Order: sequence, then structure tokens, then C-alpha cells
Amino acid sequence: MVLAKHLLLSLLASCSAAYQISVAKSGGNATTNLQYGVMEEEINHCGEGGLYAELIRNRAFQGSKTYPSSLDAWVPIRGSSLALKNLSDPLSSALPTSVRVSGIGQSGFTNLGFFGIDVRPQKYSGSFYVKGSYNGKFTAKLQSITSGKILANTTITSKCAGDGWVQHEFVLMPETTASNTNNTFSLTFDASKTSDGYLDFNLISLFPPTWNNRPNGLRRDLMQAMYDLGPKFLRFPGGNNLEGETIPGRWKWNETIGPLTDRPGRATTWGYEETSGMGLVEYMEWCDDLGMEPILAIWSGHALNGDSVSEADLDFYVQDALNELEFLTGPVDTHYGALRAKYGHPEPWTIRYVEVGNEDNLSGGMDSYTGYRFQAFYDALSKRYPDIQVIASTIDMTLPGNAGGDYHLYDIPDNFITKFNMWDNYTDQHPILLGEIAATEFNNGYGVNWSDYHFSTYPWWIASVGEAVFLLGAERNADKIIGTTYAPWMMNLDNYEWSPTMLAFNANPDQTARSTSWHVYSLFNHNHMTNTLPATSPDAFGPLYYAAGLDSQTNSRIFKAAVYNSTANVPVSLKFEGVDRGATADLTVLTAPSAYAMNAVGAPNKVDSQTVKVTAGKNGIFNFKLPNLSVAVLRTNA
Repeated sequence: MVLAKHLLLSLLASCSAAYQISVAKSGGNATTNLQYGVMEEEINHCGEGGLYAELIRNRAFQGSKTYPSSLDAWVPIRGSSLALKNLSDPLSSALPTSVRVSGIGQSGFTNLGFFGIDVRPQKYSGSFYVKGSYNGKFTAKLQSITSGKILANTTITSKCAGDGWVQHEFVLMPETTASNTNNTFSLTFDASKTSDGYLDFNLISLFPPTWNNRPNGLRRDLMQAMYDLGPKFLRFPGGNNLEGETIPGRWKWNETIGPLTDRPGRATTWGYEETSGMGLVEYMEWCDDLGMEPILAIWSGHALNGDSVSEADLDFYVQDALNELEFLTGPVDTHYGALRAKYGHPEPWTIRYVEVGNEDNLSGGMDSYTGYRFQAFYDALSKRYPDIQVIASTIDMTLPGNAGGDYHLYDIPDNFITKFNMWDNYTDQHPILLGEIAATEFNNGYGVNWSDYHFSTYPWWIASVGEAVFLLGAERNADKIIGTTYAPWMMNLDNYEWSPTMLAFNANPDQTARSTSWHVYSLFNHNHMTNTLPATSPDAFGPLYYAAGLDSQTNSRIFKAAVYNSTANVPVSLKFEGVDRGATADLTVLTAPSAYAMNAVGAPNKVDSQTVKVTAGKNGIFNFKLPNLSVAVLRTNA
């Protein structure tokens, strides 16, 4: 996170005369680099009750010294007892801890889900592993806590003939929609039909339908919200989640691939143990499903506790990054390419962007990063993969060769306005990724209080307009910018570490909230400019900020604008060279009922979007007005 200069900005202008803006026909820069994307930090800030569609919390009792294994979210059925066991013959070396369920007669356990379970008429696919001798049936069911009503149940004939681990699969098909998400999942058996009065269970799983019906897949509502946004890239596997709290606790790509039984999970930097059910392959499938460019972050040799790998020991980690890239992009006759094929993806993926680390300018990592760590990764990656754009995790350094940098901005809305022109004189030799961008606190004159990660539950409108102004500055310099994304991206309202975020949700997919910033990003993203066009005006920027360009695919001229802190409507007289009188355009204007309007989970959208047809008058000039705190796009019809 980059701390910006804390300046209080007051832009109160009276706009009696129109902004007279003339946009040239050509002479701009290619802007195919600037894309709006997704920053994968959702697991870190909301637990695995997030994009990953798994409904069972603590499904494999994974733990570590930091967060020991527990029975969190599990409740014994009346008369049963639950005990964690580390057996001499566990389900796998990656999943050594299981739960022993003992009882007399009907026994079992209940899972509370990720703060509830959504139940509606659809197919729920489940499975569990069990060890022990049992000649009977299991019953799996979904049940309402509110009413006690059984919403779906099924019986599964035991396949446990000996003492080994056996997987059982089942399907639940509810016939009605539950009145709320206050529902549970239960698994029961007749303990009198076991040889020892107990059974051992592990990796108990339940999935609703997933996006594109992928096994081990992602939530449909959250993927739909991203699909509708139209993101062009995904930066993963997150920021602090990549670094880890310690060097051993870093994100290890090879421990997130293959069967779920082979994924040990890890202690995250955000206060819990993750399962790694959503791993490297799932990230790439996410890119495939939404047509996104992957921006792969690799571990750079530095952890959040301040420890850095010495220069003498760094080669192992550089090679590990090369192995990861071979897994993703190598042909099937390579060692890791063959492993990728074994896990269901014989066709290699394409990686064009690799970022080395995350925020290495923080946590005492800058000296080693600039001294030897970044250069070692840059040299190795450039030699093996010369077509890959290597990106440093900061811009606060001298970048070698054609290396790019990553800029993060969390600040108050006013300070976003001061940075509108920060890229105007920046070199295009080192392209910039705007990897984490968000207004996080109200205007206050001093900036962000970094001890407060829960300042505002949701993004608010004046903050989103401030972000739009900064993004317009990037659009004007799009030949220098790789892409930009809001961060963090998702927040489970029932359990989160950081707010605000782009999307907020709970267990009910019908209540997912697309933030005010989502609407700004969506408008800009669906009006992509392939070339910027020079725009001149006798008026200085403010309170109207804008960028203009061309969509070469449709030959449409595009004008993007935002009005921040005006005392009146802003008149605009806009002229595109080559566009004559009578030409038509669509003008879309976003507004909200107040500067502090927020889109809350389960509440109506407060961002108003109005699109009108406008016609060029004398000399091909489009005349219109934009209200205070508005974001707009005018797009000429081809």
C-alpha cells in the first residue's frame, strides 16, 4: 500500500460558461494496454466463504501452529461426541487430522456453513471420506434452523467393508426455497452397526451449482457480477496472501494443485487457515471462464514479518517461479507441463505478465528487493521467457530494462483528485500496473487511518467519483498503463477483515451488492478506447475532468468525464474533428441521491444510470450539461 501525500482539496467552482472541448481526429497514443481488471484478494478478506462455492466450513479440519485444527462450525448430533484425531493412517499426509464421531444408535454431526447455507430447488453435489467398518446407511440432509423443516435429504449405502478410507458421493435436491439462509447440513449414521461404535470422517464437502458447472468451482452470483463488469485481467494470488506472514508460510503454488486430498492448506495473513481448495488451476479456470488476462504474482523472497531470503539462498525460489511458469505454459513433454496435463489441462495457458512479489517497499523489504531480489527474478524470467512483461511490486525504485512497476493507492477522495495528472510526464519505458486502487475514508484533511480496516462498510458515491477522476488521468496516459483494478474485491458481510470492497455479499446470492464503484468501473470498461485522442480546452481541469479517444473497432468517438465538487451543473460543448452536424451519440450519466450513498447487501441499487440520445448541432458540436458528482460517457454512433 502506498501512502499518498495528504492534501485537503477544495474545488468549488461556478460554471456559468461551457467547457469548450475540441478533440482531434488523430495523433493520440495506442491505448490497448489500459484494461480494467480484478484483484484477487477476496479469500484474504472474507475467508473461504467467498468466491469459492464450497458450502461446508472447516471441511477437512486443516490447521497449523498458528491456527490449530478445531471443530469450528461442527456441532454433534444429540448423544454423539466429536473428537479430532491424528491417526497413524490418515486420509493423506496433506490432511492428517480427521474427526471421530462416536455414539449409541443414531449419531452424527451438523455443519453451520459459512454463516448460513442458501437452499433452493437445485442440485447440491456432496461427498465425504470415512474410515471404519460400517454395515448400514448414511443420511445427508439440509435442514432449517428457523423451522426445523428438513429441506432435502438422501441416504447413502456404506461402502466401508474394511478399515481403509472410502469416499462416498451423494446428491441433495431440495424441492422448495428456504425462507432464509439459517440452514445447516447434517450427516448421520447408526453407530450400533459399526464395529467400534465410531467412524472417522474427513473432507466433507457440499457444492451448489457453480459457474460453468465446474467441479470444485466458483459462486454463480459473484462470477455473474464480474462477468457483467467485463474485466480484462486478473491479478492473483492476491497481495498479502502471496507474501505470507513468514517465509515458510508463503503461498506455495505446488500445494494448491491436484486432488483436494493433496492440498494441505496454510495459515493466511488474515487470521485463519485456508483450505487451498481454490488454487492455481482454479485461478486459471477463472481467467478462462471470464476471458481475462492472467497477471501472475510470484513470491519474491520476502514475508510480512520482515524476513527476506538471503542472496545466497535465493536461487531455490527463483527456480520455483520458473517451475510454476512451466506448469502453466510448458508443453506436455516437459516435467511440469505433463503434471498440468495430468490434472486435466493438456493445453498450455498463456502468461504475458508476471509480477515479482507484492508491496516489497513495505515491511522492511525495500533494501533487499532493490539490492538483489528483484534483479535475480527479472534476469531469470527475461532470459527464459523474453516475451513476458516483468512487473516490480513498486514504482519506488530504478526499474531495470523494460520492467514495469505496480502502484497502489488507498486514500481519501480529495487526494485522488490531486493525482489526476500524475502520469502526464511519466515515461512509457516502464509500464505501470495500478494494482490496488480505492478510496477508503471520508474526506478529513489528513488521509487514511491505517489502524482502521473497517472505516466504511461499502464504497460511497463521492469516493467512487473521486476514483473516476484518477482513472480518467490514467485513461489520458493509457499507453503507459497496463491496467487498473479496485482492491480488495470482495467482502463477506458476516465475516470480513477489510472494507470497503467492490462487491459485498452474504450466504444469500440474491442479496449480493454491486458497489457504487462497480458501476463506475463497468461504465468505463464497457466503453474501451483503443486510441486516446488529443483534447484541448481553454479551461483548466476541474471541476470537470475528462479523457477522449477512439474505439477503432466501431469507429466511435468516446468522451469520458467526471464532475467533482461543482456548485452548479457543468455545461459542455464537445467537438470531435471529423464528426459533422446531425451526428448522434449516446450520453450515459451516473448519479446518486447523495455524496454518501452506498449500495448495501440486500438493498436496492442507489446509482442512477440515464442514457439519452444527443445530436451534434452547428459545426458538429454536442452540447449537454453534467451535474455535480456525476460520471459520464458520451459515445458517438458509428
